[in-house]
Amino acid sequence: MEALLQTWLLHVNRRPKLLIADDEPLNIRVLYELLHDVCDIFMATSGEQALQVCRTEAPDLILLDVVMDDLDGHEVCRRLKADPLTRDVPVIFITSQDRADDEVKALELGAVDFISKPINPVVTKARVRTHLTIKFQGDLLRASALLDGLTGVSNRRKFDEDLHADWRQCAREETSLALLMVDVDCFKRFNDHYGHLAGDACLKAIAKALADALRRPYDKLARYGGEEFACLLPKTDLAGAQCIAQRIVDGVRALDVGHVSSEVETRVTISVGVASVRPARGSTPDMLLKAADDALYEAKRAGRARFAVAPQAMRAATNEDHMPRGSRTYTGNG
Repeated sequence: MEALLQTWLLHVNRRPKLLIADDEPLNIRVLYELLHDVCDIFMATSGEQALQVCRTEAPDLILLDVVMDDLDGHEVCRRLKADPLTRDVPVIFITSQDRADDEVKALELGAVDFISKPINPVVTKARVRTHLTIKFQGDLLRASALLDGLTGVSNRRKFDEDLHADWRQCAREETSLALLMVDVDCFKRFNDHYGHLAGDACLKAIAKALADALRRPYDKLARYGGEEFACLLPKTDLAGAQCIAQRIVDGVRALDVGHVSSEVETRVTISVGVASVRPARGSTPDMLLKAADDALYEAKRAGRARFAVAPQAMRAATNEDHMPRGSRTYTGNG
């Protein structure tokens, strides 16, 4: 189990994050001294602070005291399990309450373990390592189910999840959400001429070029299907989306992958459909998808190896030209 934990840590290139929530600083200090060589430690001395740290730091495991002045550990756990962003984070209760019904209540609330005070250092450290390993096993399984097996980018299922999540967030913040639909030009001809192994290598190279062009941590790339990719760009208006579209068109052309059977150039090229909307009442993510798909068709019709934008009617219907002051433009420099 220790070997599995170390393998995961090498994969994600970081130490696990542990939140210790206790209103007694001395208790936090004891746990810090015990566990700081295993994890990066975050501390909270109240229930409200613990909830805030969970939202900002996304810990991998939480050690939670039951008895705290503002929100007790039970209420903190209830709120964590009710929030989609934190419900999968394992919680271990640490408390002086050692009756059987106390332990049952903790487990019914969603805790994965229950440690009684005073703690046994050796046992506590072993339990923390065990639950971190179990957490990372689950993370690996979830990640593998949401990644494209060939290119390593998100798959269609993950794209659909991200699209709806970003749509809701941009609606709340009254900012734009842009979508780029990308299609490899004349890819069937490429496969027919060079073979499917070369086709797979080509898709991998294109996926990397697209990923390199998306420079902000919240931009997302997915393989939409076959030779199609999709780029989700939150907080990005139409001008910013066009800047990124040109960057990826140029980036794929710069790969200089030969394609002698192409109708466009003697190297691999892509066409891109660009759409950007500000989610409004009555609008849906499907509107953005259709707009980007229509724009992709226009790029193909105009000769391929370029990008095209969604029809003006779509932009007007979603108030793209009347953005609130809080909406930020992606200038392409970031």
